[in-house]
Amino acid sequence: MVKPIEFQQILQSQKASQFCGLAHIPGDKSISHRALILGSLAVGETKIQGLLESEDVLQTLRALRMFGADIARHEDGTWRVYGVGTGGFREPSDVIDCGNSGTGARLLMGAMSTTPITAVFTGDASLRSRPMRRVTEPLSEFGAQLKARGNERLPVTVMGTDQPLPIVHRMKTQSAQVKSAILLAGLNAPGQTQVIESAETRDHTERMLKSFGADIAVEKQGGEQIITLDGYAELSPQSVTIPGDPSSAAFVIAAALIVKDSNIRMTEIGMNPTRCGFLTTVQDMGASVNITERHVVAGEPVANLQITYAPLKGVVVPAERAVTMIDEYPILAALAACAQGDTVMQGIGELRYKESDRIQAMAAGLNQCGVKTTESEDQLIVHGRGANSVSGGATCQSFMDHRIAMSFLCLGLISKRPIAVDDVTPIQTSFPSFVSMMNGLGAQIYSPSE
Repeated sequence: MVKPIEFQQILQSQKASQFCGLAHIPGDKSISHRALILGSLAVGETKIQGLLESEDVLQTLRALRMFGADIARHEDGTWRVYGVGTGGFREPSDVIDCGNSGTGARLLMGAMSTTPITAVFTGDASLRSRPMRRVTEPLSEFGAQLKARGNERLPVTVMGTDQPLPIVHRMKTQSAQVKSAILLAGLNAPGQTQVIESAETRDHTERMLKSFGADIAVEKQGGEQIITLDGYAELSPQSVTIPGDPSSAAFVIAAALIVKDSNIRMTEIGMNPTRCGFLTTVQDMGASVNITERHVVAGEPVANLQITYAPLKGVVVPAERAVTMIDEYPILAALAACAQGDTVMQGIGELRYKESDRIQAMAAGLNQCGVKTTESEDQLIVHGRGANSVSGGATCQSFMDHRIAMSFLCLGLISKRPIAVDDVTPIQTSFPSFVSMMNGLGAQIYSPSE
């Protein structure tokens, strides 16, 4: 197994003179979680290429082994999953530790809730602070019993049901994690399980369920999206190739857009339309992004990208776009600091319930770096003053959030004085090669003690 990079707790970045080359973006985190889980629910051998070997994904892998799946990495980097079949999970002998991964926790709860076993889920301090009611409530409708810590936080004990009922669930919060947990629970329930969305969220689960042989239909009706899954599904093992993660690519794209004379190329990046809001937004801001060789790999659209430096202007990002770029707002806020004029991010209240309160975290760090912001409950405005306006010279808190840490390290590449981040260890959860890749392209990210 590839060992994640050993991070210093504190890293800082300083102005870079260039940022050029071919960026090797690691596999998509969302798709990696789902490939492991569905491979474990199939019968037979599923082969996975390009799996993201980050701490979040490896925590899900360890949990699935505790549920009985046989998962191994081969010397060529291919992973093989020998599944136990739908409803075949065994009861784990210990607590399931999901680390920092909300995706892993919520999807695994769904996958086991319609099997008559009991499991206790926990995570790190950040994950234990995140709300779980949004997933425990619909899973209880199947007949499972879920008991959470006060205020619906982890640890959560899930007692799966031996007599599951199919459900029709209208989403209260637009969350691909909750939707996916319900669909995974529905695999081992009779009849049809339906999820009704008022706005389309990431559809990786639906695409992958179909490729594994589940009978699933998606239709639009009266402004809503209705997803219908036939229960007691028998999943067939597959060969899955994981595309490059567009959320990880966003950090490299941002650095290329703000460092003068940049020219970055990347290949096989996921272009799922439910994940393209960041690209749309930076193009609105004046970004130079060339998209070529669009094609489909294992049911997911991918393409090659070329990004060069371009002056940026502030824009209004409408609320309806939030669901297609929910993970990219921290790096967008850093980009907005380098743009001319205000960037208004609307309808982003969900960011307050991520690994950190990302609205507050970005506003606080940007203010420390000399960038003015205005925040409200579900909105952040960054008052950008152009490419050379960021003072820097601050030590920003990551709040145990990988995307906050990477965003401020990117911002330091064009600030007048270096920007430090107090704790970068969470980067291992999603992008273990971040520092080495960025420095290989021309970034200046290092320990203050060096």
